[in-house]
Amino acid sequence: MGWVDLSVPVVTGMPVYPGDPRVEVTRALNVAEHGVNVLGLHMGSQSGTHVDAPYHVDESWPTLDDLPLERFAGAAVVADVRGLAAREPITPDHLAPALGLLGPRPDGILLLATGWSAHWGTDHYAAHPWLTPEAARALVTAGVRTVAVDALSVDPTGGAQLPAHRVLCGAGGVVAENLTGLDRLAEAQAAGRSVEVFLFPLRLAGADGAPVRATARVGDPAQETRPPVGPSPAPGGRG
Repeated sequence: MGWVDLSVPVVTGMPVYPGDPRVEVTRALNVAEHGVNVLGLHMGSQSGTHVDAPYHVDESWPTLDDLPLERFAGAAVVADVRGLAAREPITPDHLAPALGLLGPRPDGILLLATGWSAHWGTDHYAAHPWLTPEAARALVTAGVRTVAVDALSVDPTGGAQLPAHRVLCGAGGVVAENLTGLDRLAEAQAAGRSVEVFLFPLRLAGADGAPVRATARVGDPAQETRPPVGPSPAPGGRG
């Protein structure tokens, strides 16, 4: 499997969180007239596959450029919750198998594979499962400081309070959203392969977040010592 691209393409009119700036990609310069091709971009800091800094939800918390680079890359564990239904909460029990793999590791990275990237570009994309505050606290207690999800948010879309964001960001963590391809990483992990993830954002000064080119590197199963893990049990059917 090697390298896996976890990013959605940036195109005009792509889905954004309700109320965020619309994405527009235009041809600013072209070879025929100007000697070079250059695109013009109009987008929000939370457009497409992106990371949230703590400043996103609290002005007294660290901005994007205050965070250490290790928040954005390293060995990761996948929590496979693809069996959850639309708008179903993700509880600590759903995360237990992944946290067992993670162990007592500081600055851990957890990937939430909900399967909701299959609904990208549809109205159903906003009906994703979401992380309960209790589950977010379980992650923080386990040392997780980076959480990435293949959905529009770790909180219910349209909610005003963003409790899971506040728990994770309040611990100095970051949240990455709108990833794709996490199903491939869940299957690789179940086969005993290691996963490294890279979520480096644009270096926007004083920012609440920024788009990323999210990628992962999957290890050789012959070199793995970690036991495989399957999907965590979940009530309800697939949404």
